[in-house]
Amino acid sequence: MKIVVGGDSAGKPLADILVKHLAAQGHEVIDLGAQTGELYANLADRGAKEVLEGRAERGILCCGTGIGVAISANKVPGIRAAQTHDTYSAERAAKSNNAHFITMGARVIGSELAKAIADKFLESDFDPKGASVANVDGISSLDAKYTRCS
Repeated sequence: MKIVVGGDSAGKPLADILVKHLAAQGHEVIDLGAQTGELYANLADRGAKEVLEGRAERGILCCGTGIGVAISANKVPGIRAAQTHDTYSAERAAKSNNAHFITMGARVIGSELAKAIADKFLESDFDPKGASVANVDGISSLDAKYTRCS
């Protein structure tokens, strides 16, 4: 799978670990790196562009808590990002919410848990005929409604 991974100054050490882990598993990884002093909004924007333009299928973003990059990524029309700090949430982000991104906090979880979360997210797929389709369609409709208002 093609994955985009990035972290701001607080999240970069965890993102670097995930880049190596995912590449070793055979994933094609786009490493966003971190530009000195880059705002997590800009990082999320760069990551979202990779997904929206088809260069990556999914992504993982890291900051200190995972909150800032999640909020930022969700501001990009067409993107769904879920903050995850456990494997169940990562699985549900994919299966129930068809999330493009998961986010994690480098100051919240350790690297081994982060690897397990990433693995669970990437091995889980959305069921286009499942019970969550109406909810995901609703999210997309809400996104479109407010995108038109901008």
